[in-house]
Amino acid sequence: MAAQPLQSPADRTGPDPAIRLEEPRLEDGPELWRLARESRVLDVNSPYSYLLWCRDFSGTSVVARAKTGPCGFITGYIRPGSDDTFFVWQVAVDPSFRGRGLARRMLDALGDRLAPRGHTYLEATVTPDNTASTRMFESFARARGCPLERTPLFGTEHFPEGHEPEELFRIGPLTAAVPAGPAPARAHAARPRAARPAT
Repeated sequence: MAAQPLQSPADRTGPDPAIRLEEPRLEDGPELWRLARESRVLDVNSPYSYLLWCRDFSGTSVVARAKTGPCGFITGYIRPGSDDTFFVWQVAVDPSFRGRGLARRMLDALGDRLAPRGHTYLEATVTPDNTASTRMFESFARARGCPLERTPLFGTEHFPEGHEPEELFRIGPLTAAVPAGPAPARAHAARPRAARPAT
């Protein structure tokens, strides 16, 4: 599963400027492991693997950092043999920070960082019941003005018992996100000018 179900209400307040989006550092490894574990839905890897991820794949990953420490992350990598494609492996947000649009904000930051380097396609896998993550990737594709293709990738026969199938999402080629512009000015009807008295 690429992303935990993000079932919080949609963000209506705009991004929190106190949360910084950065490349992960080595010391973030234990916190990424904690966030994955506390999601209760992501496949939790060993603490060692998150340390390696922070060391070797920091350039294709994002950490959301609050004053108290990491509150969300995306891990990803460039697909071997497909240099134009980056794969989003895991997305997690601390429960107390959900409902702020943080997952989508991290995804935008990653796309903005990698697309100029020639990595113009995003791939991720999503389980059929993860509608919130599906909507996040759909909105990301719409904002970039590019299609989202869905194809079966891993069936239940590829996993031990109890794991749902994973569908591959492929988005691209990525373009710059379309910023939300200001509301158009309201048109005002011209007032008729009063006639000047004849002299």
